[in-house]
This record gives sequence, C-alpha cells and structure tokens, in this order.
Amino acid sequence: MKVLVIGSGGREHVLAQKCSHSKLVDEVFVIPGNDAMSKVATIVSEIQESDHELIKDFVVEHEIEWVIIGPEQPLIDGLTDALEQTNAKVFGPNKAAAQLEGSKEFAKKIMEKYNIPTAEYQTITNKDEAAEYVEQCKIPIVLKKDGLAAGKGVIVALTRDEAREGIETLYETQNEKVVFEEFLDGEEYSVMTFVNNEFAVPFDCIAQDHKRAFDGDQGPNTGGMGAYCPVPHISEEVLQETNQKIAQPIADALVNEGINYFGLIYIGAILTENGPKVIEFNARFGDPEAQVLLTRLDSDFVELLEKVYKKEPITLEWKDESVVGVVLASKGYPGTYKKGYVVEGLEELDQYFVSALKKNDNGQFENNGGRVMIAIGTGDHIESAQKNAYEQVSKIKSDILFYRNDIGHKALKAQK
Repeated sequence: MKVLVIGSGGREHVLAQKCSHSKLVDEVFVIPGNDAMSKVATIVSEIQESDHELIKDFVVEHEIEWVIIGPEQPLIDGLTDALEQTNAKVFGPNKAAAQLEGSKEFAKKIMEKYNIPTAEYQTITNKDEAAEYVEQCKIPIVLKKDGLAAGKGVIVALTRDEAREGIETLYETQNEKVVFEEFLDGEEYSVMTFVNNEFAVPFDCIAQDHKRAFDGDQGPNTGGMGAYCPVPHISEEVLQETNQKIAQPIADALVNEGINYFGLIYIGAILTENGPKVIEFNARFGDPEAQVLLTRLDSDFVELLEKVYKKEPITLEWKDESVVGVVLASKGYPGTYKKGYVVEGLEELDQYFVSALKKNDNGQFENNGGRVMIAIGTGDHIESAQKNAYEQVSKIKSDILFYRNDIGHKALKAQK
C-alpha cells in the first residue's frame, strides 16, 4: 500500500521511517516533509499541510490507503474531515474531536464532567480580572492560553511576580481566554493511547520528556528538549491506574458526547500523592516522545493501525533496550532566534530525526526553526543510552545550536 504522512518535523520523520519499515507498505510520501526525510520517503514539498484541497487531490491521484497526520494544526483545521471524501483511512481525529487539544477549556470541562482526575482550574477571559486573581490565588499557579501555542502557551509561575509576568505574556489583548490551574507536584510522564471511539489501547511503554530549556529543569517551558523511554521509576501499577482512571474514561466520555475519535490521544500525566492526574491531552503523538517511543517499538506500525481501525486485539512489541533523545535547538529558543546557520556532522550520526533543517544552495544543512533536530542514543539501560546519545550530539558541528546535558537525569537519580 501507499502511505502519506502529513508534517515536516521530527515526529513526522520517525513516523515516515516506521511506515517505510512496514511489510505492508510499498511507498511512503510526506507533505511537506523536510530535506532530511528523503532517505525514508518521497518528499512533496510543493504542497503545504494547510492546503487541504491539494492534499485531497494528491490522496486520490496517488491512491493513498493511509494518511497519518502528525502535527496538531491540520487536525484543528479539519484536514481529517476534508479527507473523508476520499477512500483513504486517516489516522488523526476530526475537527470536533481535536478540540481535546485545541481548547484547554474544552478538555478541562470534559474532565470535570466525567470525573477524570486533573488540576482544579478557572477560566478568566479579561486581563484586569486575571490581574486581580493572581494577587490572591495560591502560588505556584499554572497559566495556559486557550488554543494552540506551539508548546509555548504554558507558564508555570512559581512566584507571584512570575504570575504577573505571565499575564502580560498571555493576554496580548484585554480579552483573551486563559485557564488558571492548580499547580500539581509530582513525577510527569507521557502515555500514548491508540483510540477508536470506545476502543482504547495505551502504550505499555511510556516516555518522559524535559520541558524546561536548561539543565536542572531551569528556564522557560519549551515544546520539549529531549525524552527517554522506558521510565523505570513509574510502576506497572501506576500505568494500570492511568488506563483505568484516564485513558479509557476519556475515550468513553468522547463517545458519550457524540464525538467520533480515531487516532492517538497523548496523555500528559503526573503522579501526585493522590494518584495519576492529567496535565494535558494532545490529539497526536508527542514530540520528542514519538522519536524515542517509535525507535523502541518493534511492532509493525502500519499493522498496528490496521488493527486499531478494525478494533482487533493489540500487543505492542518492544526492543529490549532503552532510548534517549537529545534535542538540539537554535540559541534563543523558545524566544527569538536566528536562522540560516550551517549545521554539519549529520552523516556521522547513527540515528537522528530532523525538525527544522533545510539544504542551502551548496547542499549544506542550515537551521530553519527553534527545535532543529534530535539525536538518538540506545543502550541496555538508560545510563548507556544517555552516554550514546551525547556521543551522537558531540558529532554535530554548529555555532547556533544548544542542548541540555541532563536528559534522563530523573531515571538515573531514581535508580541510585
């Protein structure tokens, strides 16, 4: 069969690679892709992920059987709905279902209605009211801008001054919708879940990503500076509780609300003293979690999609190894950064996935975004995988990139 992956980042790079390895697949296309994906797929850079009609025409013309939508924006914009007019099967929820990620308030309301454990919250749509609220609310407090914000719309305010600054950042006008959440303390982890309405299958291997920009979990929140799997200090019992209290209930809740959901639900969870709670839902694979999880996944990915589509029993097979991924980002990210600087050494890496590199006229790769790439290391345990990942990082030559030096540190600390 022919498969089309939508997107251009590291998540889509690993999805394209997994599809290319499937025994069911003859050819993989990526729209719009990036220059580094050409080894695993045919890049269709002349079509953008926002060009729904052109994508639909491409799917029909090339007789695509599966479309896998990687990023959140096309889901929110209704690409799945547009592709319903074709014969392709689409892995990714429709516009109504994608609200689970597209609106923080929608997600909080549905969790509240169906008693899915999450932080207490309040939505404030007026800047002056928000300013009054942070003068008397409990600190720390978490501020989340409603809607998509590319991983940068969340501010964890540890002090009242940071909460005041957060209001100035998130309320670009007097009237913005911002969700204020109780700060939850505990160990965070990410659970990917295949969902076909009431049929929910959480991955039995989880990942942990590192949101803060700098070592020691310092600095601003980002889209993710690295990830690793498995997470040895989150027990099987916790995963079972996450499934029972979160994964299956959210699938059932959406069905009960009359919302058809086919795709993946990312559960950003936290293990509190009162058990697992939801920090956020995403309507697609996490990035960079997808890069480490799918590297470790030994099952045929497209075969899994077929089974989810048919609601057939699934067993996920995993390689007997640990995986650590270190993100290299442009200096200044998640704030302002410069583009067009040469990045060398990729050909020396064993495994990597690219998010924002493009070739210049001389055939050299240049940085073209905030998070540029992720270097992957594997090993018998987290420590050896981490060592291998940083050996990969050391081969990259660039004056514009930075990275964290401690990806996987919580796992190593827990093992001591």
